[in-house]
Amino acid sequence: MDEHEVCSAEAASKEILATAKQFTAFINKTPSPFHVVDECRKCLVAAGFQEIKETETWNVEPTKKYFVTRNQSTLVAFAVGGNYKPGNGFSIVGAHTDSPCLKVKPVSKRTRSGYLQVAVACYGGGTWHTWFDRDLTVAGRVIVKNGNKLEHRLVHIDRPILRVPNIAIHLQRDMNEKFSPNKESHLAPILATCVQSGLTSDAKSSEEPCCSSSQTGKHHPVLMNLLCEELGVTVDQVMDFELCLADTQPAAIGGALNEFIFAPRLDNLFNAYSGMQGLIKACSNESLLNDPNIRMVSLFDNEEVGSESAQGAQSTFQELVLRRLSAGGSSTAFEEAVPKSYLLSADQGHAVHPNYPEKHEDQHRPLLHKGILMKFNANQRYASTAVTAAILREIASRVGVPLQDFIVKNDSPCGSTIGPILSAKLGIPTMDIGGPQLSMHSIREMCCTSSVDQAEKLYKGFFEFYPEVFASLTL
Repeated sequence: MDEHEVCSAEAASKEILATAKQFTAFINKTPSPFHVVDECRKCLVAAGFQEIKETETWNVEPTKKYFVTRNQSTLVAFAVGGNYKPGNGFSIVGAHTDSPCLKVKPVSKRTRSGYLQVAVACYGGGTWHTWFDRDLTVAGRVIVKNGNKLEHRLVHIDRPILRVPNIAIHLQRDMNEKFSPNKESHLAPILATCVQSGLTSDAKSSEEPCCSSSQTGKHHPVLMNLLCEELGVTVDQVMDFELCLADTQPAAIGGALNEFIFAPRLDNLFNAYSGMQGLIKACSNESLLNDPNIRMVSLFDNEEVGSESAQGAQSTFQELVLRRLSAGGSSTAFEEAVPKSYLLSADQGHAVHPNYPEKHEDQHRPLLHKGILMKFNANQRYASTAVTAAILREIASRVGVPLQDFIVKNDSPCGSTIGPILSAKLGIPTMDIGGPQLSMHSIREMCCTSSVDQAEKLYKGFFEFYPEVFASLTL
């Protein structure tokens, strides 16, 4: 390479690393879906987006930017094109805010063998053995009574307070051959000892049901006191909460060449973050002025458990938002908009694993750094079609982002995404995509730094070029 090429390569490398560091900073601030939406809210407001409420009348204007939330765990952000009118299309990137985790049970107070433990429920299809011997904490939301008001407060205890210790190999000699923990009895983390907490004399057995309506009767005072200290409230003010367990080890750039990201919740904060950044950056230039579409990012909760909730992709939330934005045109404005629209269902995909290459189909072995995955499945576990794939390939070629084809083997089960759900409910043409990663659904996952930069550029290019590419399409 000549000197100019060397300088260009160095500049690109610095940009990739800077983008990856911004992403890891985002992950470290978002240990629960509620924190994800709150952090997205801050980023959007800083970029000039205005928050609107479901309960209010909407008066959106061309070139203006807005967002709306539901349950404080789902968010839809959008920018209105300068040439938008009801009946025009929607350019949508869809992702999700949740990840597999352990959640504190409604009655979590548990005492066994001199230990105070927290009873937890398994959320989603986590790789649960990876939660053993990790320094854990809790994060989520607490509903606090403040005078006559019930307030939604976020909480994140930023230090290790819980641990699920492994059984010593001396006590279970075959654990390396068939370690299969019971999710009910073996995953309960230790909070404290009865000796240290001073609760030995009055600690109840875990078999004794607790019928108390107060939170102090349902959860160990040690846990309640930690939450109250963090929030600056009294125990009596805590009405209820939703808490996720989270690893306290921060996300980090790693590898000998600083090319990897080691982090929790890459599935699917990778696409929630890069989709949001793509929208923000696509609205920072003049392209929005001439856009006939509404550019949108939809971030849903509960994807990991099937999306069947008021804040999930199976709810009416997405449709109601689109219908409200289609109001004011003809009586069929929404129906006219649907075939003009396009959904990028963005969820992480499986890079080929060097220790298990046989798990991938021979001709479809995605690599780190080699581009964003285009996902296909003959049985419609992904919603991609030849048409939606061709549109994305054209957009990617315009912005210089590489793509990789992905399909699972015939003898392997295939996961799914919000793509088939939304495309079936709404009829919007959809393409399933995602960044390549390893260790999906582990407490610590792994991807490459370059894919964050690739994703942001692809989503930005999608918002800017989709209407033009769609207009060139003849079917």
